Amino acid sequence: MTLFAVGALASVAYANHSWGGYHWARTSNPFTLKLGDNVTSAWDAYLAGASADWSQSNVLDTTIVAGGVKSPKNCRPTAGRIEVCNAKYGNNGWLGLAQIWITGGVHISQGIAKMNDTYFNTSQYNTPAWRRLVMCQEVAHAFGLDHQDENFNNPNLGSCMDYTGDPDGPLSNEHPNAHDFEQLGIIYAHLDTTTTVGAGVAPRNGKANLDNPTEWGQVVRQDARGRSSLYERDLGGGRKVVTFVFWAD
Repeated sequence: MTLFAVGALASVAYANHSWGGYHWARTSNPFTLKLGDNVTSAWDAYLAGASADWSQSNVLDTTIVAGGVKSPKNCRPTAGRIEVCNAKYGNNGWLGLAQIWITGGVHISQGIAKMNDTYFNTSQYNTPAWRRLVMCQEVAHAFGLDHQDENFNNPNLGSCMDYTGDPDGPLSNEHPNAHDFEQLGIIYAHLDTTTTVGAGVAPRNGKANLDNPTEWGQVVRQDARGRSSLYERDLGGGRKVVTFVFWAD
């Protein structure tokens, strides 16, 4: 996850934070995305809060449904929806991770959002503010939203799509801001002739084990601290998986 400065830098940050133009194909707005609840009771309120926050958008709604994964530790995707999971994923450096599967170049067909309890069980990150920030951001990545800013040390923008070392601010980075909703409106301004929302056949991983960082593919971008934060894995046949990593501070 990332932070943007205010003032002069803010105008650059606010210009566009679409994640590569990726979006769910759909034939009408607003559309509804299902969020599969594979989280424990410690996370239920934060998933509910993120769902309520993002459902204020004019172009999409979210609804929480029973989780579709056999094991939150693996958190396998389900076609046409977003699976949300938490588990002790290990001391691997990341707080949260989002992955989307792409067909036809830009259409999201399924997504996952994972919260790493190895860090959230520590005193530094086991706070409502950190949990809200990471849940809000990882779910939104699966909509096609990118970060507004990737600098941990500049003033907060008041958006959960902004990196920070102090999520409760000021300003609070625990919820979306107006620019996040404006960006969603831009991403979903056009309609498609088909839909990837709901049912359908999702891309397979082939031989890739996407739990393993060495299988995430090519590094596309690094954050402000030089850490690889965006990866793309080509699955062949016009299909790929894109992985966004939120590193611990």
